[in-house]
Amino acid sequence: MDQDQDTSPDRRAFVAPLISTLLTLPMGLVALFFVGLSPMACDSCGDAASDRFDASYDLAFPVFNTGLLLVLAVLAVCWALPWQRRNAARRVGFSLLAPAVVVLDYVVFAAIVDWP
Repeated sequence: MDQDQDTSPDRRAFVAPLISTLLTLPMGLVALFFVGLSPMACDSCGDAASDRFDASYDLAFPVFNTGLLLVLAVLAVCWALPWQRRNAARRVGFSLLAPAVVVLDYVVFAAIVDWP
């Protein structure tokens, strides 16, 4: 039988989403913590630098939060795929994608912010 057509139940289907969830959620919380602390980077800035930082942070923070929603959507897809052998590769792919999206989300945030 072709692997793509194998509709038999996969008894280990929960492993990849579980590991991904246990890795991704703490990563997201740590990233959110550092994003929340980042306004303190400009506490001692002058008025012009502070205004530039605040304007860029006001854009970057909602972008970051939207990225976290994307991470949750990827995790939901990992868990929601039917637990059949034919979906094993997709499930592992989405499970690997979730923590990568957290890292990408933070990199995008850091690139948008005009750091002092």
